[in-house]
Amino acid sequence: MSGSQKTTRSLVSIATVVAAATLISKVFGLVRQQVMAALFGVGAAIDAYNYAYVIPGFLLILLGGINGPFHSAIVSALAKRDRSEAAPLIETITTLVSGVLLLITVFMVVFASPLIDLVAPGLSQTPEGLEIRAIAIQQLQIMAPMALFAGLIGIGFGTLNAADMYWLPSISPLFSSVALIGSLGILAVYLGPKITTPEYALLGGIVLAVGTLAGAVLQWLVQLPAMWKSKLGRLRLRFNLKQPGVKDVMRVMLPATFSSGMLQINVYTDLFFASYIPQAAAALAYSGLLVQTPLGIISNVILVPFLPIFSRLREPADWPELKNRIRQALMLTALTMLPLSAIIVALALPIVRVVYERFAFDLAASQFVASVLMAYGVGMFVYLGRDVLVRVFYGLGDGETPFRVSMVNIVLNAVLDFLLVQAFGAPGLVLATVGVNLVSMLMFLVLLDRKLNGLPWREWGFPLLGLTVGSVFAGLACWGTIWGTQNLLGSEGFLVLLIELCLATTVGFAVFATFAMQMKLPEVDLLMSKVRQRISR
Repeated sequence: MSGSQKTTRSLVSIATVVAAATLISKVFGLVRQQVMAALFGVGAAIDAYNYAYVIPGFLLILLGGINGPFHSAIVSALAKRDRSEAAPLIETITTLVSGVLLLITVFMVVFASPLIDLVAPGLSQTPEGLEIRAIAIQQLQIMAPMALFAGLIGIGFGTLNAADMYWLPSISPLFSSVALIGSLGILAVYLGPKITTPEYALLGGIVLAVGTLAGAVLQWLVQLPAMWKSKLGRLRLRFNLKQPGVKDVMRVMLPATFSSGMLQINVYTDLFFASYIPQAAAALAYSGLLVQTPLGIISNVILVPFLPIFSRLREPADWPELKNRIRQALMLTALTMLPLSAIIVALALPIVRVVYERFAFDLAASQFVASVLMAYGVGMFVYLGRDVLVRVFYGLGDGETPFRVSMVNIVLNAVLDFLLVQAFGAPGLVLATVGVNLVSMLMFLVLLDRKLNGLPWREWGFPLLGLTVGSVFAGLACWGTIWGTQNLLGSEGFLVLLIELCLATTVGFAVFATFAMQMKLPEVDLLMSKVRQRISR
C-alpha cells in the first residue's frame, strides 16, 4: 500500500469520526434548545440569556471552537516538535493564556451592566426591556468565567488533535448540552408548572446561566484525563516564555484571533438592532439552530475533503483542474442547500411547531420564530457557497483577501440591518445577513476571476440557475402538499403535523431530484453515488 493511499484513507477516517461526533453533538444541542423552548418560550429569561451569552458565547466559539485560533495554533506548533517537548509548551501557553483570560473574566463581572447596555441598548427603552436587562446582567456575571474556560478548551482541542485524538474534542460539546439540560430538569422538577410564569423569570435566567457555565467547565474537565494519560501537560504553572514554541504559537494565535473576531462582529450588530424588538433575540437563536444543524453537517462533508484538493492545485499549471473542482464544490452546495432552502421556506411554521411547540412555547411563538426561519432558509446556498470560495483562497495561500472582504461585510451588514429591520422587523436582520453573504460570494467570484485568469461564468451560471428554478418548483410542491393535507387532516396535534411534514418534505425532495436528474449534471451522479454508498453501509 502506497503512502498516499494510507494518507487518503487516514483523512477519510478522521473526517468520518469528526462528522459522526459532530452529528451526535448537534442532536444533543437541538434537544437542549427544545428543552429551553418548552420551559421559557420566548419570554424574558430566554431573551435576556441570548443577550448575556453574546460575549461568553463569542469567546467560546472564537477561542474554544474546533478550527478556532487557539486550536489551529496549538496543532501547528506541536506538529513541528517532538512529543517530549509538548508538555512544557502546553503548560507555558496555558499559564500565559489563563492569566490574560482571568483578567477578562474579572472585567466582565465588574462591568456587566455597561457591557449589556453596549450589546443591547434597546432594552433600556421599556419597562419590559428593563426587566430583561436586569436578568441579563446577572446572567453575564455568572457566565463570565467562560472566558477562561473557552481558552482552556481551545488549547485542549489543539493538544488532543495534535496527538491524533479526534473523537473526544468533537464530541465534547455534548457534555455542555447535557449539563444545561440537567440543570433545567432540576429546575422544572422544583418549580413544576410555575416555571412558565413571569414571576420566576429571574430564577429561570440564573439557572440557565449556571447550567451554561457548568457545561463549559465539564467540557474542559473531560479533556484532562486524556491529556494527562498522553503526557501532554498537567495543571502546572510554568513561566518559561522564552522557549521557541511559545513564539510559534503566538505568531499564529494572535492574528488568527483578530481575524476570526472580525467575523463575529456581525452577530453583535444583529443583536444590537434586535434589542429594540421584543423577543427577537430568542427567535434568532431558535430559528438559527434549525438552519445551522443541517448546514454544519453538510458543510463538513463538502468543505473538509475539498480544502486539501484546492491546496494541491494552487500552481498556475493546475488552475484548469482547480476551476473544475470549484465548480464541483459549488454544484454540490447547490444540490444540497437549494432544496433544503425551498423546504424550510415553504414549511417553516410546521417545522417550528413540531420541533419547539410545547408547554411555554405556544402558537404565537411558533409563528414569530417561523417568520425568522423563512428568512434564514432563503440564504442557505449563499452561506455555504461563500464558505466554499473562502476555502479556495485559503487553498491558494491567500488569507488576506477573505479578511478584507470580511471588513467590508461588517459595514455592509450594519447598513442593511438598519434598512431592513425597519421594513421587515426581526426577519430583516436575517435578510441583511443573506444580503451580505450574497455580496461576499459575488465579490469572491469576481476576485477569483481575476486571480485565475478568468472563470467559465456561462458554464457555471446556467446550471445554478436551473437548480434554483427546480428549488422553486420543489417549494411550491411542498406548500401545495402541506395545504392539501392540512385541509384533510387539520393542523393540530404533534403526530398529525409530523406526518404532514414528512409527506410534504418527501414530495419536495422528489420534485427537486426529478428536476436535477433531467439536467444531467455530473455532480448529480457523484452525489447519488455517495448517498448509495452511505445507505449500503
